[in-house]
Amino acid sequence: MPGGKKLDPSLLFHHPPPQKKKTHPQITAEQILREAQELRDVAVARPQQSVADRAELDDYRLKKRKQFEDDVRRVRWQQGAWVKYANWEEAQGDLRRARSVWERALEVDATSPMTWQRYAEMEMRARAVSHARNVWDRATSLLPRVDSLWFKYAAMEQVLGNTEGAR
Repeated sequence: MPGGKKLDPSLLFHHPPPQKKKTHPQITAEQILREAQELRDVAVARPQQSVADRAELDDYRLKKRKQFEDDVRRVRWQQGAWVKYANWEEAQGDLRRARSVWERALEVDATSPMTWQRYAEMEMRARAVSHARNVWDRATSLLPRVDSLWFKYAAMEQVLGNTEGAR
């Protein structure tokens, strides 16, 4: 170099010091499972609604039916809304209305094996054997390649002692 000065080689290429990146703590699968178990263990207290008389019960049922009807109208293609509605009607002891809800659900999507199965199971819980057979017959004729429907139908016939019908 002219003038006799030597340059410090570290000054030729100035690199800023590396920045520390913010890292997020690692979550293990074990931690996720532990948190899920803790959340499951938390008891959720359901509000208890007391009904004083028949008129109040009728008002409650009317309000719930309107709520369910709004739900199935809004999310018509979601079978879960129909299932909840039909199960509620069954819990109210009104099988005629529950059957109506199941039939309406099948009008929306008759290719859902889950809907057919739950409908037939409701009839079996109500000990309405002829209705259950009717549902299973319709389901298996419409969806002949769905094995689970055939297995459940045969299992019902075996429980009833109709081994010939189960074949």
